[in-house]
Amino acid sequence: MKDLNNILLENFDLAPFSKVKNEYYLPAFKTLIEAKKEEINSIITNLDSPTFENTIEELEYSGEKLDRVSSLFFNINSAETNSEIQKIAQEISPLLSMLGNDIALNNDLFLRVKYVYDEKSKLNLSTEKTTLLDKVYKSFSRNGANLNESNKEIIRNIDKQLSSLSLKFSENVLAETNNYELHLTDIKDLRGLPDGEIEAAALLAKNKGKDGWLITLAYPSFIPFMKYAESRELRKSIQIAAGSKCFKKNEFNNEDNVLKISKLRHQRANLLGYTTHADFVLEERMAANPLTVMTFLNDLLEKAKPFAEKEFKQLEDFAKKLDGIDKLEKWDFGFYSEKLKNKLFNLDDEKLKPYFKLENVINGAFSVAEKLFELSFVEVNNIDTYHKDVKTYEVKNNNNDLVSIFYADFHPREGKRNGAWMSSLKNQKIKGGINQRPHISNVCNFTKPTNSKPSLLTFEEVTTLFHEFGHGLHGMLANTNYPSLSGTSVSWDFVELPSQILENWCYEKECLDIFAKHYITGESIPIKFIEKIKESSTFMQGISTVRQISLGLLDMSWHGVDPSSIINVKDNESLSLLKTNLFPSIDVNCQSVAFSHIFAGGYSSGYYSYKWAEVLDADAFEYFKENGIFNKEIGKSFADNILSKGGTEQPMLLYKKFRGQEPKPEALLLRSGLTNK
Repeated sequence: MKDLNNILLENFDLAPFSKVKNEYYLPAFKTLIEAKKEEINSIITNLDSPTFENTIEELEYSGEKLDRVSSLFFNINSAETNSEIQKIAQEISPLLSMLGNDIALNNDLFLRVKYVYDEKSKLNLSTEKTTLLDKVYKSFSRNGANLNESNKEIIRNIDKQLSSLSLKFSENVLAETNNYELHLTDIKDLRGLPDGEIEAAALLAKNKGKDGWLITLAYPSFIPFMKYAESRELRKSIQIAAGSKCFKKNEFNNEDNVLKISKLRHQRANLLGYTTHADFVLEERMAANPLTVMTFLNDLLEKAKPFAEKEFKQLEDFAKKLDGIDKLEKWDFGFYSEKLKNKLFNLDDEKLKPYFKLENVINGAFSVAEKLFELSFVEVNNIDTYHKDVKTYEVKNNNNDLVSIFYADFHPREGKRNGAWMSSLKNQKIKGGINQRPHISNVCNFTKPTNSKPSLLTFEEVTTLFHEFGHGLHGMLANTNYPSLSGTSVSWDFVELPSQILENWCYEKECLDIFAKHYITGESIPIKFIEKIKESSTFMQGISTVRQISLGLLDMSWHGVDPSSIINVKDNESLSLLKTNLFPSIDVNCQSVAFSHIFAGGYSSGYYSYKWAEVLDADAFEYFKENGIFNKEIGKSFADNILSKGGTEQPMLLYKKFRGQEPKPEALLLRSGLTNK
C-alpha cells in the first residue's frame, strides 16, 4: 500500500493539497479500495462468533484512509475543479459505487451483521452503539442484502449508472453556468447598477481580456443585475439564460439525465420493496413517509398562498404605476421588489452593504460562537490550502483545547460551483481513547474585493454566511465515538436546524452591534437600519414560501410517484407547479434540468426539509429570545443536545431534550408574517 511517490497514500492529518498532483488520485483510490476490501474480508473470515466489536465496529472503522482521500477529492471537485478533475471523478465514482455495492450486497458479511442485530436485546448496548447497529443493519437491508443474486446484480448496475448520471448532471450545470456571458460595451446598459457592481463587472471583463463589462450566471453577478438593471430587455435575456440552463438542444442538455435518474431510483426502490423512491428515502427521516411530506407542504401552501397572491398583486400594481408594466414577469420580480422594498422601508442593499464588510461578518459569526459555545477562532497561515483565497483557522474551547480546523473559501471562481455549502475534510471520532477532532470547510460565492472596495455583502449574503457557519458548527462541535454518526450525519430533515437557527441572530440588534460597522468610518449600523431589517424581514415572505413549497412539490413529482410514464420533463414540471404558479411560465425555461439539489446533491425526496427545519429553528429561537439571545445555559444545552450529538439518537428526542417540548409551527408562521394576528 505504501507508495512513497504518492502523498495520498502516506499518513497525514491536515490535507496536503499543494502536494497532490492530479495523477495521484486514481492510483490512490484503486489502492485504497483494495485495502478496504481486505479489511472487509478479514471481518468475514474471522473464525470467532460475530460480536459488536469484531463486526460492527470493525466495519465502521474500515476504509478510514479511503474516506479521507474521498473527502479531499470531492471537495476539490466542487470548489476548484477543472476538466481533468471531472474526468477523474467520472472514473472514480463508479469504482466507489461498486465498492459500496460489493459491501452492501455481500451475503457473508450481512449474515455476521444480522447475527449481531438479532442478538441486540441481549447485548446491553449504549444508545449510540444501538443506533450504529441499527444503521449498519439497515445499510444492508435497504441496499438489497435480502434480495436474490439476480436482483442484487440489478441493484449494482443501477447504482453504477446513478453515480455516473448524477456526476454528468452536475458537470452540465457547471458548464452551462460558466459558458454564459453577457458582454456589455455601452455604459447605458448598466443603468441602475450601483458603482460597486459596475466595478465588479468591469473586473470580470478585464480578467477575461475583454473591454467593457461582463455579467455572468454566478450569483454575485446575476443577482445584483436582476435587482438593479433598468434595462428590462437585458434582465429578460439573462433570466431566460439562467432558466434555460441544460434545457437547450446541446451537449449539456439534462432532460434525458433527469428521466433516467428518476426512473432508475424508482426501479431501485421497487426492487427493495418500496412503492416509490420517496417511500424508501423518507423511512429514515423525521417525516417518515410521502403522505406526511405532501400534507406538510399542502397545509403550508394553503396558509401561505393568500399572502403570496396579495404580495404579487401589490408588486404588479406598483410596477404598473411606476413604469406602466401590464404583466409582471419573472425578470421583473427582483427589480420591482427591490424598488418597492426601498419605498416601503427606505432600505436597499446598497445602504446596508457598507456595514457588512466580509471580514467583519466572519468575525461576527465567530463572536456568536464564542458567546454561545465559548469557542475562539484564530487565523493561522501554516495550513495547506487548495487556493490562495482559502483562509484557515484553529478553533479552540475555553480550556484552549483544539476543537476543530476551519477552512473558509468565500469568493467565486471558474472552477467552483455556484451556491454555498459546508463539507467535512476530516470527520470527528473517538477511537482508542483519542478524540480525533474534525476539519470543516465552508464554501460560498461572495463578491471579490475590487481596487476601491473590500468585499461588501448584501444582507442576504450575511444570512448565507451565518447559515453555512451553522452547518460548520454542527461539524466542529461533534463529539461522538463513531464517524458515521458524527456532526452533520443526521436525519436529512434535521440537518438544517443548526444552520437555519443561526440566521436568526442576523436580525437582532444585540448581535448586529458586534460586527455591523461601516467599512470606512467604523460607525455601528444605525438603529433605524436594524429596525428596518426586522420590519422588512417579512417582506415578500408569502412569495418566498410558495417558491420553496413549489420546489418541494417538484421534488416529490419526480420521486413520490411512479415516473415510468413520464416522457416529457417540462410537462411533468408544469403539472406539479400548477398550484404554486404566480408568474407567467416561460416555455424555454425548465427548473428540473438544473435542480442540482435533487439530481446531484443528495436532496432527492428531501427538499421539503428546508421548510420543515424552519419550523424547528423558529421554535428553537423563540426559546433563546425568551431567555436572552446569548444565554450561555441555553447555548450549552443546544451544543450538548443537538450539535455534539450528531446522529446518535432520534432527532425528535434530541430536540425535546433541548427544548423541553415538540416544535410548534406557529412560531414560523408568526416570524414569516403569514398570520392574520
